[in-house]
Amino acid sequence: MKISELSRRTGVPVASIKYFLRQGLLPAGRATAATLAEYGEEHAQRLRLIKALTTLGGLSIAATREVLGAVDQAHSSESALGAVSYALPVPVAAQGAAGQEEEAGADATAGAEVAGLLTELDWQAPVTSPHVKGLTAALEELRRLDAQYAPGELAAYARLAESVARLDLERAAGLDDPVALAERAVIVFAICAPVFELLRRLAQEDQVRRRVAGAARGGDAAPR
Repeated sequence: MKISELSRRTGVPVASIKYFLRQGLLPAGRATAATLAEYGEEHAQRLRLIKALTTLGGLSIAATREVLGAVDQAHSSESALGAVSYALPVPVAAQGAAGQEEEAGADATAGAEVAGLLTELDWQAPVTSPHVKGLTAALEELRRLDAQYAPGELAAYARLAESVARLDLERAAGLDDPVALAERAVIVFAICAPVFELLRRLAQEDQVRRRVAGAARGGDAAPR
C-alpha cells in the first residue's frame, strides 16, 4: 500500500508517518521508485503501537524508541509486556512537605511494609521495580497524612489487584506476536486502568447509597 493508504488505515497523518520514518521508529517501506515506497501490514501494526505509546501512553519519541527496541528484541510475551510496563508512567503519590529526617524514617518504614507485603503474597518483583518504588512513595504519603493502611488491609486490596491482573493477562492470551501484545498492553495499562478505577468508584457510590438508605429505614444495609 502507498503511504496515503497507510495513513487512512491507521488514522496517522502522512506528515506524522514521515516523521516516524525519519526518527527510525518505523521501518522504511519497499522502494518502488526514487521517491515512492510500498508499505505492508507490519507497518500498519507498528504505527498502531507507536500511536498507542505516544498518544495513550504519553511517551516521548526517545522513550518510544526505547520501548520499540525492547519489543523488537523480546524473546517472549512476558519480556514484551515488561518493556511496556516499565516504560509507562508510574502512579506516584504527591510528595509531602515533611522534613528530611521524617522522610527518611517514613521511607524505611514504607519500604519494609512493601517488602513484607511482597513476601506475604509471594509476588515476584525486584526492589528496583518502578512499581515497588511507586507503592513505597504512596505508602509514605499515606503515613504522612496519618491515613495509612494496616498490613492486613493492604494485603486484602492486593489480592483483589491480583485477580484483576489475571484477567488482564487472560485477555492477552493467544497473542504471540510481541508488537501486537505490546499494543494490547498499552491499551490495558493506559485505558483499562482508568476504567477499573471508575468501576471502583461506582461500586463505592452504590455502597454509600445502600448504607444511607438502610440507615433511613432504621436498619443496616448489608453490603453485597
